[in-house]
Order: sequence, then C-alpha cells, then structure tokens
Amino acid sequence: MKKNTELKETLGSVREIISDSSFDNPTYLGIAYFIRDLFFFSVTMFLLWNVETWYYLPFLWVFAGLSIASLFIIGHDACHGALFKSERFAYWIGQIAMLPSLHAYNQWGYGHNRVHHGHTIKIKGDFVWHPVTPEQYKNFGIFRKAFHRLSWSALGGGIYYLVEIWLKGMVLFTAPMKEALRDKLLMLLFAFGSAGAVFYFGGNTPTGFDLGLGAWFFLKVWLLPFISWNYFIGVTVYVHHIRPEVPWKEADDWTPFYGQMRGTVNYHVPKFLNFFMHNIFIHSPHHVHMKIPFYKLGQALEEIKVYYGAYVVERKSVWKDYIESTSKCKLMDPETKRWMTYAEAFNDEDESEPELEAAT
Repeated sequence: MKKNTELKETLGSVREIISDSSFDNPTYLGIAYFIRDLFFFSVTMFLLWNVETWYYLPFLWVFAGLSIASLFIIGHDACHGALFKSERFAYWIGQIAMLPSLHAYNQWGYGHNRVHHGHTIKIKGDFVWHPVTPEQYKNFGIFRKAFHRLSWSALGGGIYYLVEIWLKGMVLFTAPMKEALRDKLLMLLFAFGSAGAVFYFGGNTPTGFDLGLGAWFFLKVWLLPFISWNYFIGVTVYVHHIRPEVPWKEADDWTPFYGQMRGTVNYHVPKFLNFFMHNIFIHSPHHVHMKIPFYKLGQALEEIKVYYGAYVVERKSVWKDYIESTSKCKLMDPETKRWMTYAEAFNDEDESEPELEAAT
C-alpha cells in the first residue's frame, strides 16, 4: 500500500495503491463461480430446448445471453491470469468457459490483453469501438456508411461487436501465435458441431426429419442466444470506453495513465445484473492491473479512490449513458479528438446524407 500522498499520473503509481489482498484468488473460488455459471447456462439451454410458449422465449433468450456472458467473464479473468495461479488450469477452465460465446482462448487473449489493454482509447492503437473522422466517413461507400450509422446507433451495440470484434477479430483474423490457430480451430469445431447437433436433433421426429423444425431449434436454441450475448457484451464494452467528454488521443499525446484511468468508466449496476456480469462494470481497476480477480474489483476501486478519486470516472446509469453516447458519439474531430454527431461533422451539408439519418 502506498505510504505517501505524492500523486503521479503514471500507471505504476496507481498500482502501488492496490493492496496484496486485492489479488487473492484461491482456486476453489474460481472453480465455484465456474460451476455456478455453467449450471445456469445448462438450465437455460434445457428450458430453451423444451419451452415453446412464445411469451416465455424472449425472457429465456435474455437469460441465455446473460449466462453466456457469465461464462465468458470467467474465461476473460482466466486469460488475464486473475482467476487461477496455474496457467494450465486457467487455460482449460477459460477455454471451456469461452466456448458458449464462440471465443477462442489465446486468439481472443492476443487482441484483448495485448492490444486493447496496451493501447486503450489510443488512435491507431485500440481496435475496440475505434472512431473514424468525418473525412474517413465521407470516403466510405454507401453500404459501409449505412453500416456505420447502424452499428454506432443505440440498436447497433450487438451488431458492432458481432461484425467488428467477433467476425473480423475472432474468425477472419488469426493472431501470430501457434496457440491462437489451435484455439480458433477448436472454437470453430465447437461452433459448427453444436449448431449441427441442435439442427439435427431438434428436427428429428418419430416420423422422420423435419427441416422446418430443425431450423426453428437452430434459431431458438443456438442463434438467438448467441445474438443476445453479442448485445450484452457489445453494450458493455461500449459504455466502458465511449463517453462524449472522453476524447481519444494520438500516440504522442497518450499515456497508459490516461487510457486506463480517464478512458475507462465505472458503473454500479443492480445486484441482479451484477450476479451474471461479475463486476465487469467496475472497470478501471481491471485496466489498472489485469490480475485483479473480478470479485475483488470493488475493493480495488475503493483503494484507488483513496488517492486517485479525482481521476476515477464513475457513472450511475448504464442504459441512460448508452442512449446519450450513441446519440452524440458518431465521428471524431481530427483536430480536438472529441466526439461529434453527423450533423456537427458536416454542418447539415449534402455530405450529411439525410436519407441515412433515420438509421441513427
């Protein structure tokens, strides 16, 4: 624990604040959370398989997305080395926990641990919700402009994550490490195998195979839970780092302190949501030091606030902030690096493309 009150705007000085107890991660606790989350995921999948009452299904799809998110966060912490002391144990627990979200352990870890954490809200560094300038947007084709307006709107959180993070970063890209390709192939095998199994067994009836029934089970049990998960993670990552008053910075003006402290937002969410989301909304301590387990993030935040409270960004309403930010944060001013709306960027000129305005 830091013994003096001298404040330095460096990541190392913030890390000195955090006590050793904030890093305690007994193996049994990580296993207990993993088993708990696996249980809720299994129950939700069982109910989705057997329930056909239409007004229950939307709730089950929401719970499916939450239960997948719970397991993903277990894998997330394992990959950071926060949940278990044994790397081999962390790998197997983390790999299994990430499969329902169709994420490959080391493939994901390369982009998240090295790039996102190493260059948080740095222009040409961080790839997560990376902004574009008005000039870059003007050079987009009509379909790319339409996709930008949709994915940066309130309806687009899950779409952005599905395309920009999962498809491009997890499937089409392969990290330059042998473990990444191995894990990606394992994930793809699970994806196609689970989708095929749901389709086959869902459509298998005593009188033969029903193609329409198989397609319905694929949609009900496999695809919509996956889309639900993408929305939960997409919105979560968005509110972590996108705020109208938080500009991104160029490399020569960026510091790790700025990225992890000023560019990372903390939310205190209802207990029900936090039961599934494992303190993921208490986010700046995680960015200050990745080896703090999720169940210690609250403690670490309070320790950081003793000295660096003025630098900690805390907000109360995830949903309100998400709506506000998606209405104001569309493009980035190339000079000030601050967020702009399309109208502000183009001053209502022809380039504002009014025919696309409804998509935002």
